[in-house]
Amino acid sequence: RETMNTLKVISIIINLILPFTSAFGSFRGSNRLFLDTAIVSEWNALMPLGIFHGITTNPILLERANHDCTIASVQSLILEAMSITGCEEFMCQAWGYDVEEIYQIGMKLSEVDRKRVVVKVPVTMEGTKAASKLINAGVRVCLTACYSSDQAIIAAGLGAEYLAPYLGRMNDAGKDGMGECKRMQDIVNGMGSSTRIIVASIRDVKSMGDLMSHGMDTFTFSPNVATDLFREQLTIDAANDFEAASRRGGDHGDGV
Repeated sequence: RETMNTLKVISIIINLILPFTSAFGSFRGSNRLFLDTAIVSEWNALMPLGIFHGITTNPILLERANHDCTIASVQSLILEAMSITGCEEFMCQAWGYDVEEIYQIGMKLSEVDRKRVVVKVPVTMEGTKAASKLINAGVRVCLTACYSSDQAIIAAGLGAEYLAPYLGRMNDAGKDGMGECKRMQDIVNGMGSSTRIIVASIRDVKSMGDLMSHGMDTFTFSPNVATDLFREQLTIDAANDFEAASRRGGDHGDGV
């Protein structure tokens, strides 16, 4: 019942905001929120909310969604994602055992749309060398699998567009994930870099809100966390009350 009520509220909100999305898009400011999943049905269910700037994936998410981790498969997913209204960016991860293989796969993945595809590369020594080649070739890059705030020095020095720290996984490893993420932002700011810290591996809404309150503005999170944004019972009750009142005293399509 709770899930059904939550989905009902989401549907009501979508219908309310869609007419105004294009007119008032500038109100969003600099923040970028991404939906972290490779399941197409979840894209179709949640992208219409209008809160997401794009979609992020990686080989593990592809595996969970039963997609092949091949160039052809990922390119097909890119095209499908780009057909969804509001999807401004699609992040996919290059793979390979050496610099050249990572670079070549990154080039092929991004050729679908160099303006909207961002290639993710692990922030290893080999990965960073491949990322440097990709950036020099005009490819947008996100350094990923970041577990230490010191790695922000690499991303800013390289000129990567994004750096993706894993908040939840850092906490699992005994690190202060929140502190690491905040220090990454401080390092990037201190170096005068425009690299965005895109916080990933988010387990709950509160952690994301806490980081936002410290000035961080770029996040990628799962459909479960996205749905949790709408689980405020007082809001659900109020929306139901409004709907009940409207039905007691209004026109509900009889003459439409």
